[in-house]
Amino acid sequence: MAYSSYAAFLKALEEAGELRRIASPVATELQITELADREMKSHGGGKALLFEKPTINGRVSEFPVVINAMGSKRRMAMALGLDSVDELAGQLEFLMKAKPPKSFKDALKLLRNGLDLIHARPRMVKDAPCQEVVHRLDQGNSFSLDRLPVLKCWPQDGGRFITLPTVYTKDPDTGERNVGMYRIQIYDGETTGMHWQVHKVGARHGKRYYERNERMPVAVCLGGDPVFTLAATAPLPDGIDEILFAGFARKKSVDLVKCLTVPLEVPAESDFVIEGFVQPGEMRPEGPFGDHTGFYTPVDEYPVFHVTAITHRRQAIYPATIVGIPPMEDYYMGEASVRIFLPIFKMNFPEIVDMALPAEGVFHNLVFVSIKKQYPWQAFKVMHGLWGMGQMMFAKYIVIVDEDCDVQNTSEVLFRWMANTDPQRDSTMTKNPCDSLDHAPTVPNMGSHMGFDATKKIPGEGYMRGWPDLVVMDPAVKTWADGFAKM
Repeated sequence: MAYSSYAAFLKALEEAGELRRIASPVATELQITELADREMKSHGGGKALLFEKPTINGRVSEFPVVINAMGSKRRMAMALGLDSVDELAGQLEFLMKAKPPKSFKDALKLLRNGLDLIHARPRMVKDAPCQEVVHRLDQGNSFSLDRLPVLKCWPQDGGRFITLPTVYTKDPDTGERNVGMYRIQIYDGETTGMHWQVHKVGARHGKRYYERNERMPVAVCLGGDPVFTLAATAPLPDGIDEILFAGFARKKSVDLVKCLTVPLEVPAESDFVIEGFVQPGEMRPEGPFGDHTGFYTPVDEYPVFHVTAITHRRQAIYPATIVGIPPMEDYYMGEASVRIFLPIFKMNFPEIVDMALPAEGVFHNLVFVSIKKQYPWQAFKVMHGLWGMGQMMFAKYIVIVDEDCDVQNTSEVLFRWMANTDPQRDSTMTKNPCDSLDHAPTVPNMGSHMGFDATKKIPGEGYMRGWPDLVVMDPAVKTWADGFAKM
């Protein structure tokens, strides 16, 4: 199912009892954060919140704010038009294993499994809802970023931050598109920071523009089908177009429209499009910002984004999120990405049974992996392989357990980790790039990573004693007890 607008998604949430409207004026400065933080930390992630009268410095904004729209397992699945994100994972797994159809019967089988890949290809359109209202800042229009209900999330934040954007850039050499998600600090009505870390594709594109001494076109989108947000944050292999994945996930081609002031294409269904450019070499202090690590990330130098145009729907809705001490909305988004892209990890490591990134690990600091172990030292092979895969390089701690351990149950993993490991024998440490937002390393972007083999030790791994069996009740007695409990 594809949503024709962000409003259509919110309508579905409201009909499902997953949306709460707040009619009273609430300030975009800290107050929305406090209410949203309480909601996100309530049972199951609470509900999505629609603030109908957000205020900016005491003035009611013309645009409502929605937050926590994907902050639960159910809402995350609804964002994809599914009952469970595992459905999309199953389709992706089928695609990974599928062979080209040799007959009409084979083609029908692909279609029955939701693999109508024709929808992955985007369509270009001329008339777009996202351009119903046009403000050309490069022509002196009085409209500016100050009119948007951008949140100041936490007390020590350096200003207001756009927190749920999808950022569109292109490689100047190949023309390949990238869609990323980078926080955006508002400096004034026409300029912002562009927080793409050195490891990100946007930063790589920026480096090429710098080397060519050309200004870099950038487009920032907000709203539209929520699948765009998932695509921007998805751990796709480098070079895979996020728009193609969005079309595959929503089973409908993404309509793209040309921007008015920069040579880029963006989803026509977006609520807001902010067009502009980054001038190579121009940097400005950005931050501090209360981040997903649960701590403030410090001030650092980042590129400056100059706005040339802002376009939007007539009834535009401003989507936002907040990050901080977990669990937050981003936990459910990250969990969905892991579930959906597990087939890709399994394609590279067939021994993997399941993976989990617990909330306490704030996305990628802690990774649990269960494997079907077949040979000595296999756990170390898996952890080193994972550290070499995209953003998995940021995983500070990887714990490998046996296939009979439920990695979705943190308590069970901790039990196996503590019981099955000798710290010196079963741990390894390596150096790797680390998250720019991680305050623990001595220097930015570089740090150490640690892996633990919490699997049962087998011959060839130097264990000289007989490995004990796990205490488990006889199945027949368990069946008897089940019946006894119903008496």
